[in-house]
Amino acid sequence: MVAKKIDLVCLGRAGVDFYADQIGSRLEDVSSLSKYIGGSSTNIACCSSRMGLSTALITRVGDEHMGQFIREQLQREGVDIRNVVTDPDRLTAMVVLGIKDQDTFPLIFYRENCADMAISPEDLDEDLISNAKALLITGTHFSTEAVFKASKAALDIARKAGVKRVIDIDYRPVLWGLTSRGDGETRFIANDAVSAHLQGILSEFDLIVGTEEEVHIAGGSTDTLTALRAIRAVSDGVIVLKRGPFGATVFDGAIPENIDDGITVKGVQVDVLNVLGAGDAFVSGFLRGWLNEEGYEQALTYANACGALVVSRHGCTPAMPTREELDYFLDNAESIPRPDVDTELNYLHRVTTRSSTWDSLLIHAFDHRQQMEAMADEAGVSREHICALKDLLLEATQQVVAAKKIHGQAGLLCDGIYGQGVLNAATGTGTWIARPVEKPKTRPLLFEHGASIGSLIHTWPREHVIKCLFFYAVDDAEDIRLNQEQRMLELYHACCQSGHELLLEIIPPPEDTLEVGDSVCRSVERVYELGIRPDWWKVPCMSRASAQRLEGLIDENAPHCRGIVVLGLDAPIDELSAGFKAFAGLERVKGFAVGRSIFGEPSKAWFAGSLTNEELVAQVAANYSTVIDHWLNR
Repeated sequence: MVAKKIDLVCLGRAGVDFYADQIGSRLEDVSSLSKYIGGSSTNIACCSSRMGLSTALITRVGDEHMGQFIREQLQREGVDIRNVVTDPDRLTAMVVLGIKDQDTFPLIFYRENCADMAISPEDLDEDLISNAKALLITGTHFSTEAVFKASKAALDIARKAGVKRVIDIDYRPVLWGLTSRGDGETRFIANDAVSAHLQGILSEFDLIVGTEEEVHIAGGSTDTLTALRAIRAVSDGVIVLKRGPFGATVFDGAIPENIDDGITVKGVQVDVLNVLGAGDAFVSGFLRGWLNEEGYEQALTYANACGALVVSRHGCTPAMPTREELDYFLDNAESIPRPDVDTELNYLHRVTTRSSTWDSLLIHAFDHRQQMEAMADEAGVSREHICALKDLLLEATQQVVAAKKIHGQAGLLCDGIYGQGVLNAATGTGTWIARPVEKPKTRPLLFEHGASIGSLIHTWPREHVIKCLFFYAVDDAEDIRLNQEQRMLELYHACCQSGHELLLEIIPPPEDTLEVGDSVCRSVERVYELGIRPDWWKVPCMSRASAQRLEGLIDENAPHCRGIVVLGLDAPIDELSAGFKAFAGLERVKGFAVGRSIFGEPSKAWFAGSLTNEELVAQVAANYSTVIDHWLNR
C-alpha cells in the first residue's frame, strides 16, 4: 500500500473573525475587536496541524488584504495552501463575534456571495485529495447547490482513492437561510428539508461528528437516540456525539438503548469563557487519535481536552492548543481547573504557537536616542537631523543585506522617537525588528511615554519585538532591585497579554563589582525565579565559562527561549571579534546586536558636516559588513 503524503485535507469555510475585546459587553457596545483567521474548516486544519498532523485546506479567498492574511497565516500554521484559490470577483468572508456571558455569543456572518461559497469542482486538486489519509468537509458546504457540487466531487475523488471521508455537521441555521441574516448565534432550528438533505449524503462518510443539536438536525428528531438511529439507518460510518461538559461518545455499529453504552469518555471540567471554536478543536483532537490508530478512548480524550482548552480562551484558531501543551494539560488536568490562568499552560501556548524561526541574527542596533542627541547637540545641529540619520542607517543596512544575501538573518533595533519612518519601512519585509520601551539611562527604569506599558505597546505591530534594557544586578540596593523587578514583571505580563515577544537586555550597573558574566548569569537566574521567561536575552561579551553557564540556565528554565544576542557597548570592531569567540558553537547564541561600533564615528562626522549622505552610508555599510564577517568567522 502506498503511503499517504498528507494526513488531512479540509474543505470548507475560510474567513476572518473579528472578536470583541470587551468581555461581557453587548455587541452593540463593543469598542474594539481582535482579528483572527476563522471558519470551521480553517480552524480544524490549523488545530490539526498543531496536533502534529500534516494538513491542507481547500477553499477560496478574496483577492484583497483579508484573503492574503488568511493565506499567510495558514502558512504560518503549517497548513498546505496549494488548493486555496483566489477568487477575483468575491470578497473574503468575515464574522463579527461577541462574548456577553457563558451562554451568550452574539455573532454576525458577513458571507453574502463570499469567496469560500464559490468553490467549484474545477478548483479541486485531485492529486492532493487522493494522497491524503482523510478528507473532511463541514456541513455548510452542502448548503447551496454550488458548494454541494464541489463537495460531492471531492467525495468522489476520495472514495475512488480509498481516502477516509469525514463530516463535521457544523450546523448554522443562518447559513441555511433559516434565520434573519443578523442571527448567527442560533444553533438549532428543526427543518425537514435540511434533515433530508443531510441524510442524503451521510452514507458517503466513514466518520460523522456533531453536537447533540447537530445530530438532531441530521437525524430529523430532537430525541438524541431517535436521531442517532436515523443516521445509522442511512450510514455505517462511525458516529461521534459531542456532549459538551459531559464529554463525548463514539458509536461504531448499532445504536444502543442508552447513550452512555457507547464508548464514552467524560469531559474535562473548566470555567467557560467562549464556546466558539471548541467543537473544531474537538474534531482535531479526535482526528489526532483516529488517524494515528490510537483507539477511540484515546481519541476522545484528546478531543475533550482540546475543546476544554479552547472554551477558556479568546478567539478560535489562535486558541487552538498545540500537541505539546495538550499533552501537558492531560498530564496535569486535575490541577488545572482554569487553563486560562494557569501559568505553565499559558506559557506553553504562547511559545509553541510561534511560527517564525531565527537560527541566525545579524542585528544593526541604532535605537540610541540620548547618544545621538548628544552628537547633534555637540555638532550644533537640530535634533531633527536624527530622523534623517536613522533613514540613512537603514539604507546602509539594506545595502549590506542585499550584498551579502542575508535576508532572513538580518535584523534592526530602532526606536519610534526618531526612527518611526525606519520602523514603517522595515515592517512586513521579513526583517527581524525590535524597538525599545525604556526611557534611556533611567535606574530604576521608567517606560517611555508614561507608566502604562500595556498602552504603549498596544498599537505596535505584533512582529516588533519589545526590547528593554535594565541596568540590573542582584546585589543592587534593595529598593532599586525591587523597583527594577517590578518593572520587569509589568513588562513581561504586558507582552504576554499583547502577544509581542520580549527581549530583555541585562547590563550590570557601573558600581557592580562582579565579573560581567558572573553578574549577568546571577541576574538571569533571578529573573527566572521571578517567573519571567523572556523570548530573547541580549547580553554583553563575557568569558567562555560564563557564556556556557548562561546557556545552561536557559536550557534548564526556558527551553523554548528564542536565544541570545550579543551586544557591543561601543567597543572597537577588532575587540568585538575577540569577544565574539566566547560564544562560538553555543546553540542558544543566535547572533549579535551591535550599534555604536558600527555607526558611531561615521555619524559624528555626518552631524559635523564632514561626511555626505553617500559617504556615511558607505562607511556604516562597511562597518556592519565587517562585524558580520567577524561574527561568522568567530
